[in-house]
Amino acid sequence: MKKKLLSLLLVAGMALSLVACGGGDKKETDNKEDASNKEDAIRVCVVYSGNLGDKSYNDSCNIGSTKAKEDFGIELKSLEGTTAEEWKANLLSACEDGYDLVICSSSNFEEYLKEYAPMYPDTKFAIIDTTVDAENVVSISFAQNQGSFLAGAAAALFTEHSEIEGVNDDAVIGWVGGMDIPVLHDFYVGYEQGAKYINPDIKVLQSFAGTWNDPLKGKELTLAQYEQGADIVMNVASGTGPGILEAATEAGKYAIGVDLNQDNDQPGHVLTSMVKRVDTACYSAIKAVVDGTFKGGTVSYLDVAGEGVSLTDFSVIKDALGDQFPEEILDQVKEIEEKIISGEIVVKNYEGFGPQN
Repeated sequence: MKKKLLSLLLVAGMALSLVACGGGDKKETDNKEDASNKEDAIRVCVVYSGNLGDKSYNDSCNIGSTKAKEDFGIELKSLEGTTAEEWKANLLSACEDGYDLVICSSSNFEEYLKEYAPMYPDTKFAIIDTTVDAENVVSISFAQNQGSFLAGAAAALFTEHSEIEGVNDDAVIGWVGGMDIPVLHDFYVGYEQGAKYINPDIKVLQSFAGTWNDPLKGKELTLAQYEQGADIVMNVASGTGPGILEAATEAGKYAIGVDLNQDNDQPGHVLTSMVKRVDTACYSAIKAVVDGTFKGGTVSYLDVAGEGVSLTDFSVIKDALGDQFPEEILDQVKEIEEKIISGEIVVKNYEGFGPQN
């Protein structure tokens, strides 16, 4: 009887052992499948000439790449840098790490990409806001001059309403940029032209902070422009921009946001924002690699007609001002937008920019 009981226990033990081994094999197989899926995922690295958290250009790019990660299951890495040395090092690091696609978020990478893209022919590259002519590079540019034309026109219209608190009788508006680079001059050319389309005699103040990452500098430059008679200033400064918007609240004046919808960043003091769909550019570059339609040596140009640039709907400032908000601004901006799309209004470009590039 004891021997029979011992035999039954041994059989039961072996059965449990086999079940345990079977479970272990399944777990290992699942791990191998997970690892295989991860290895098969397209690997994308975005290199930034600034930091995330700017509530502007960089965050817009990150929104696009993050959405692509969610939609396509890509492996995504972001490399942030605030100096030229960091931009170059991060780009080279991404190249050496063998990413399928490297996205250069801004024109600050132009010269580095021209130098290094030919050295990594098996890597696909995308660059935003400028053009790099190489077989493995897709370039995506924007008609920021057109969007800024709308912003300049809106600013010029708004500054005429001195009955609104914080708006003076002077025909003066301002503009503060981050780094002094060509793409920001394309912003300014459109902004100035749009303002003068409304009032040929208007004065447009211009300042560059020389950095993407100094809100205090942005605030200082903006307050100085308010002192010179401006009552509304456009922000084109990425991480320096929050200081520009803060200055508007501090001085009881107004600002215009950029890249993302910044109307709620300083509610009641941001007239509108010139939205630039950097998120769309980033997303479309990744999608092209996923779909197998990536074609190097091509240039995309996202304009007003293609909804690459636009103004926000003024709803936040309307709520803040109530009956004082000049409704005619909405009609006039819409009319100007339609004229740009039809070609009746031709917005000037800064040298080197435009659809021909």
